[in-house]
Amino acid sequence: MKRRDFLVGAAMLAGTMARSRAADLPAPSPDGLRRITSFFENEVTAGRLPGAIVLIQQHGKPVYFKMFGVRDVRTRLSMTPDTIFAIHSMTKPITSLAAMMLIDEGKLALADPVSKYIPLFAGTKVGLEITKPDGSLALDMVPPVHPVTIRDLMRHTSGISYDYIGGKWVELAYKAANIFEGQFDNREFADRIAKLPLARQPGTLWRYGHSTDVLGSIIEIITGQTLYEHLKQRILDPLGMTSTKFVLSTPDELERMARPLPSDQILLDAERERLDHPEWQSGGGGLLSTITDYQRFSQMLLNGGAFDGRRYLSPAAFKDMTTDQIGPGSGVGRDYFYFPGDGFGYGYGLAVRTDPGNARPPPPGSLGELKWDSGSGTYFGVDPKLDMVYLLMQQTQNERGRITPAFKALVYDCYPEELRRP
Repeated sequence: MKRRDFLVGAAMLAGTMARSRAADLPAPSPDGLRRITSFFENEVTAGRLPGAIVLIQQHGKPVYFKMFGVRDVRTRLSMTPDTIFAIHSMTKPITSLAAMMLIDEGKLALADPVSKYIPLFAGTKVGLEITKPDGSLALDMVPPVHPVTIRDLMRHTSGISYDYIGGKWVELAYKAANIFEGQFDNREFADRIAKLPLARQPGTLWRYGHSTDVLGSIIEIITGQTLYEHLKQRILDPLGMTSTKFVLSTPDELERMARPLPSDQILLDAERERLDHPEWQSGGGGLLSTITDYQRFSQMLLNGGAFDGRRYLSPAAFKDMTTDQIGPGSGVGRDYFYFPGDGFGYGYGLAVRTDPGNARPPPPGSLGELKWDSGSGTYFGVDPKLDMVYLLMQQTQNERGRITPAFKALVYDCYPEELRRP
């Protein structure tokens, strides 16, 4: 037997054993599910949310699927299973999967310097805020200790930031560069990012930013396709994610779009920005999707990189993607802007639970669980121990910081105490 065949067979056997054990787990309690219903009904009734959809799936089948409120307070159209949401940063796991598939096939390497594909990155400097003798602050530019690599892009250690994250100089530098000015595609955007100073030395700090947007441009360069064409061919169509795209084109799609409350200015501005740049296929935050589409992606992750008889990643590549890549010994630091949160490490495009964390009692969840969320309030979790995926689709920036952790706690409160904690 070939080694690869043995590894695949072993992985399938392990998956079968895990599913067999998971089948013995209790279903979520009816009282717990009713508490989820009450929570979201109250959010909608109180006017804090226009609407939301919640899906909990265990052993590959829905155990809770409920819609609340309306997709748009202007039209008063009800939420439906095919309602389309701007999923913002939940785009990142999909783009990261596409990159991992290219790595799995030998077409891309984690150690590759980004400058191999985006030559302007060869000249990228690191910004260093210094205090001058008179006490004033200035920005010095120093060479990177090593080039930004594909690994750095995939684990957010590139030093590439968002304009609202980090020191004041980062915000000023990004805004002065007008990186969203005019019309631009992925390659032009990557070139714009390459001209900006890095917020930290590559490989030294987990820092959220446009890394996955640059990764999307590299996928285009390698494949000769637009990012959407490649995602559609390799991931979206095979998974049956037929409503997931960057741009809506039909009246039906536009009518199905969920929209934030008129008071949610940050999301309204983000929507305007997206509509102003239909040619920009942002691998870090541009996709629109439905809860039923993203459920299929989530189930593929729960299955170890396979779905409906099709394997998307080899067992070894899937393990790399879902293993903490920034933990002890990695040399990667964390600060206030470490969004995976207490108890979580980060793989290649996904947060992964590595320990209970510092809070007492520990936040709910399981060791090995995968998750990510977005600035628009969408959230998904994958829990192998409970053989469960759970998703929340909503459009709120104002309330997401409160609702998302409450939602996760409500999901785990549906299970016995011994299954709620890592």
